[in-house]
Amino acid sequence: MTSKSIVYLIPSFLSEDSVDTIPVYIIDVIKNCKVIFAENERTARRFLKSICKACLPDRQEIVIDDYEWFTIHKAEAEQIAIFKQKIKEEKNIAIISEAGCPGIADPGQLLVQVAQQLNVTVKPLVGPSSILLALMASGMNGQQFQFVGYLPIDAQQRTYKLKELEEESARKKCTQIFIETPYRNNQLLEAILKTCKPATQLCIASELTSKNEFIKTRSIAEWKNEKIDLHKKPVIFCLNRDL
Repeated sequence: MTSKSIVYLIPSFLSEDSVDTIPVYIIDVIKNCKVIFAENERTARRFLKSICKACLPDRQEIVIDDYEWFTIHKAEAEQIAIFKQKIKEEKNIAIISEAGCPGIADPGQLLVQVAQQLNVTVKPLVGPSSILLALMASGMNGQQFQFVGYLPIDAQQRTYKLKELEEESARKKCTQIFIETPYRNNQLLEAILKTCKPATQLCIASELTSKNEFIKTRSIAEWKNEKIDLHKKPVIFCLNRDL
């Protein structure tokens, strides 16, 4: 199957006060699409209105209701079937996640996988990625690193995983990057400080690109002397243990 459709991966801002992190050309790309698959339609609509207001203050060039809207829903069978049908109709498709880049710690990957299987052109567009921004600012190894997503919720399993990541970091000389649900950030930080070795380096990157952005790298021993509240804040954790 060959289609003239193009699937655009649209980056969205990490914070609503950082509209300027989205390139202006994104608006032209959106205008070239007929279909939008979004992680959250309400959020995506607000995102489009925000970038148009910031970049095109005199006129609104995106008529949001003109698009066919579909929610990704982790790309269930029904959504995949619709996605394939829109490709068959040769319509250009935009995929928008909640924050950052689709498919990177956000939904969208399964739809892109389908597009690749159907030999459809996929165009990833430039925009903010909290994972890369945190790594860039951490001062840690950017040549060898891995993103491991969420750690186990169970305390015992989480402790085991942290020790495993720390040992692997030393063995491979790599940076370990992970995240947590915002309301469990403080519990994860407490577990890190209890589990990891004093000399291990930890970068905490919170609320990236916002006016409250916080990025700091310290040893575990140093972090134990600091008071920090990460509750309900978007945070990226980077861990590096040198031999």
